[in-house]
Amino acid sequence: MSNVFIIDDEIEICESIKLILEYEKYDVEYSTSGEDGMLRLNSRNYDAVLLDIQMQDANGFDLLQRIKKNNRFINVIMISAYGTVQNAIKATKLGAFDFIEKPIDRDKLLISVRNATEQTSLVKENAEMKKSLSVETVLIGNSTKFNRIKEMIDKVGTADVRVLITGENGTGKELVARSIHEKSTRRSESFVEVNCAAIPNELIESELFGHEKGAFTGAVQSRAGKFELANNGTLFLDEIGDMSLQAQAKVLRVIEEGKISRVGGTKQMNVDVRIISATNKNLKDEIEKGNFREDLYHRINVIPIEVPPLRERRDDIPLLIDHFVKDISDKHKKLPVSFSKDAIALLQGLSWPGNIRELRNIVERIIILVNKKEITKQDIDFLVPLEKVNIENLIEETNSFQEFKERAERAFILKQLEQNHWNISKTADEMDIQRSHLYNKIKKYGIEKGE
Repeated sequence: MSNVFIIDDEIEICESIKLILEYEKYDVEYSTSGEDGMLRLNSRNYDAVLLDIQMQDANGFDLLQRIKKNNRFINVIMISAYGTVQNAIKATKLGAFDFIEKPIDRDKLLISVRNATEQTSLVKENAEMKKSLSVETVLIGNSTKFNRIKEMIDKVGTADVRVLITGENGTGKELVARSIHEKSTRRSESFVEVNCAAIPNELIESELFGHEKGAFTGAVQSRAGKFELANNGTLFLDEIGDMSLQAQAKVLRVIEEGKISRVGGTKQMNVDVRIISATNKNLKDEIEKGNFREDLYHRINVIPIEVPPLRERRDDIPLLIDHFVKDISDKHKKLPVSFSKDAIALLQGLSWPGNIRELRNIVERIIILVNKKEITKQDIDFLVPLEKVNIENLIEETNSFQEFKERAERAFILKQLEQNHWNISKTADEMDIQRSHLYNKIKKYGIEKGE
């Protein structure tokens, strides 16, 4: 619910506007004093302010300048019985979002307030997204294959072209995308991520393009989509191979026309977005199966980058371990530990189907469970992934065939969940079982994310 604040010395005007806006589900407060209004503005965040120009104790233009100085993101709509062109021009120059004459027209009021609150919401969401996405984009590794990736990123970063990143789950495709953004001319703007595999098909279009109020059941208010949020920045379409054909067609149209329309809306908006896509699927195979549009593939695949799996860059594992140790130790407020040569050799010898994500999980598990300054092979033998444990040892550790089957099934389900980013629907499809059945298995074996 959007918050609107009214500052006008006529209480009848305040009550009238409040009644109109509250009927449209806005949260409305008002003050009939300019100075009191300024104090209340400083104590709460509002999405829009309706401000009278002529008041007994204050001048609206002076208050407008003070509001924009203290909170340049809040949108202020000036209202006045003196609707001269000079007043409208002056209000605009001082940073007003809009100018409304008295007596106030209901439709004009609602349109102006809706636009003002939506823009404020968009700015706030962008700011929060930038804050939450201000993560480290350091690429760790010196292997030959990985150095080629870093060289490619350096070349591609400054070229404002679309990039398709391919590779297995957990190889660091998102980190590559972020690194490209950080080296681009758009780095001061937003990097917005969409996980196409995690969003149901019926909601993907709303997520990408936004929707208008009442566009579908549950759309209680208008909402900006990821394309709008990423305007002038970078949009990262992760797991684009899982996007529905209908959504693919609309993305293709945006690429070709540079315009979007919200779901349920008719207004077209211009967007300037750099698209970086990623997938763990072979899109050429998906095209043959009829699951992916060939024209979209050629649009997004201007520069292809294939990220190698961890088993093909084992020389980077010691560097990655060192990086994870520092990061995880800080996270859990523990003193950093070291790994002995035999412990590192053990970890280098594993096949890592979950790639870097799986390696980080194992390092975190070791740091939490092993209370030693130096970690040896003997310390972590029992902590390596179950699928890597010698089958004879597993048989010796179990007391019955049923227990053996359950432990093996648990390990298999955990692996599938991790490889599919804990997307239950996708995991169930790949395992060819019902979602409810998978949920029951997860509950039965006490499987938890991040273990």
